[in-house]
Amino acid sequence: MVSDENSKKNKGDGKNQKAAPQKTHTPNKPEFHKKNNGKRKNNVKIDKKKIAKPSIKVMFLGGLNEIGKNITLFECNNDIFILDCGMAFPDGDMLGVDLVIPDFTYIEKNADRIKGIVLTHGHEDHIGSLPYLLKDQNFPIYGTALTLGLVGNRLKEHNLLYKTKMNEVKPGDVIKLGCMSVEFIHVNHSIPDAVAVAISSPAGTLVHTGDFKIDCTPTAGGMIDLARFASLGNEGVLALFADSTNADRAGYTMTEQKVNESFEVLFKRAEKSRIIIATFASNINRIQQIINCAHKFDRKVAFSGRSMINYITVAVELGYLDIPNNVVIDINLLNKYSSEKVVLITTGSQGEPMSALSRMAYSDHRKVEVGVGDFIIISANPIPGNEKTVGAVVDELLKLGCEVVYESMYEVHVSGHACQEELKLIQGLIKPKYFIPVHGEQKHLAKHAALAKAMGMESSNVFIGDVGSVIEINEDYMKELAKVQAGKIFVDGLGVGDVGSIVLRDRKHLGQDGLIIVVAGIDEYDGHVIKGPDIVSRGFVYVRESELLLDEIKKCALNALEDCYEDNITEWGVIKNRIKDEVSKLIYDRTRRNPMILPILMEV
Repeated sequence: MVSDENSKKNKGDGKNQKAAPQKTHTPNKPEFHKKNNGKRKNNVKIDKKKIAKPSIKVMFLGGLNEIGKNITLFECNNDIFILDCGMAFPDGDMLGVDLVIPDFTYIEKNADRIKGIVLTHGHEDHIGSLPYLLKDQNFPIYGTALTLGLVGNRLKEHNLLYKTKMNEVKPGDVIKLGCMSVEFIHVNHSIPDAVAVAISSPAGTLVHTGDFKIDCTPTAGGMIDLARFASLGNEGVLALFADSTNADRAGYTMTEQKVNESFEVLFKRAEKSRIIIATFASNINRIQQIINCAHKFDRKVAFSGRSMINYITVAVELGYLDIPNNVVIDINLLNKYSSEKVVLITTGSQGEPMSALSRMAYSDHRKVEVGVGDFIIISANPIPGNEKTVGAVVDELLKLGCEVVYESMYEVHVSGHACQEELKLIQGLIKPKYFIPVHGEQKHLAKHAALAKAMGMESSNVFIGDVGSVIEINEDYMKELAKVQAGKIFVDGLGVGDVGSIVLRDRKHLGQDGLIIVVAGIDEYDGHVIKGPDIVSRGFVYVRESELLLDEIKKCALNALEDCYEDNITEWGVIKNRIKDEVSKLIYDRTRRNPMILPILMEV
């Protein structure tokens, strides 16, 4: 008997054909005969049915229907690994909140099954939550050199660096995580060393693009490895998870070379001015472009912003920034050079209130004062939701007499994310059976799903999830399972998770309507009023102009306390609620406002 493989090799046109090897009987294996029609010699039927492959489960703890906070779990045969662990910045309703991180409850409950954390690149929305996860857990981390350098910087701030095992990988490397293996594939993005991943599992091959774009002329590193994506597509891909951030933008993302050209034009235009450029601290390639342009025009470069200095330090140490000698100066020496001889690279491209550029705009920066003669370039697109804050900073800079250039006016920024034609190209190369759009708000996910369907993907093979969604993927089906616990955890100062929706609601209430405090002394024996009530107002009305109203509030509170005394009500909770109700009605009737009412009762 000849094996199928040898049979194929021995087929041909009959020329120079070698004789087939003689059949060798292997006593330990059952022998089959054509005449038996698929039966063994002992007439036992052979099971010709295909052995069913297991399923793989995917859990989304973040990154869907939101910008940032990207984190996904892959589980097969009881083994789990985590892909990315990002954070998000608070929106305008999250008063006082510093960061938003994922809910790690599911990870904590299944920590013994987690084999490691795989990182696609070093942006905060993909690595920023690692210190908060690793505070109580200890998983090995896998990432490229720059990514791990930036992670190390974050872990060092939290005193976690030396207890965390970090494993450096390169594009093309394959690591084993339980029954799954992960291959790293080079992609283009707005930060060097970004990768996509191909996940080989008993269930099949899955591809996750991470954040990517297709740039044929990147400023650093090679072009995205489209050949490997095509090869995977030919081998067969069970499911594709693809970046949806720019799915609503037609065409292709511009090459970074466009920014080079724009910078040269603007540097010539600002020949007699001091140039200040705000960009993402993590956009190492953009910073390299600015340094190159400054060197070409014989200008010195200074940096402002803590995150900017941290990123620059790591990038220089790892060789991702090439800074010519005697180009960089300390920000304290900025005023020792004439305006036309310096460039300041700063944070604040998103209008963040505490960023360096915002402090300059509001004349609150300790080392830099801006005004007439300053040429300011904002080299970044506003993240959805940040348009107003960026606009406010631009307005303040213009009021001070600065000349301001931003993205809508000149090509001083290109996105790091793929537009529609690039997304369709990846879809066509990989040819997945199932498609799951990731990384974006609902409008981005829905648009990306529509692109896949337009290319022939069946609607039943496309899944749009939400935070907490779980899907089971099998070669024969894809279905949604019960959700796992997931959501937002707020970081406020040193507190993690101690600020929730109720606290934020109260902060919003205080910020919008102010606070009225009613203080009264109650006899501990019979409950009658001994002292007060006194009224304290904060953020509600200007006291000196509202004495009559405050007197009315005082009488109203006193009447409520006396009514409770007469009705023999002694429970403080009931008394406080009576004060709240009566005072709230009075204030709304007089002012149409709803300040927070806080009764404070003391036993005397």
